[in-house]
Amino acid sequence: MPLYEFFCDTCQKEVSVTQSMSEHANGAACPECGGRNMRPLVGPFFSKTSRKS
Repeated sequence: MPLYEFFCDTCQKEVSVTQSMSEHANGAACPECGGRNMRPLVGPFFSKTSRKS
């Protein structure tokens, strides 16, 4: 499952949330305070392929 990074405006913390694609579409709740006022952050992207470099 993908790991999404958010900034919670309620508790002023950066949090990481593991969600499925359908859960992500419904929004996220902060695991620290339970607030729903979350802004997505841009994070690194990792992709694994079968080809050798």
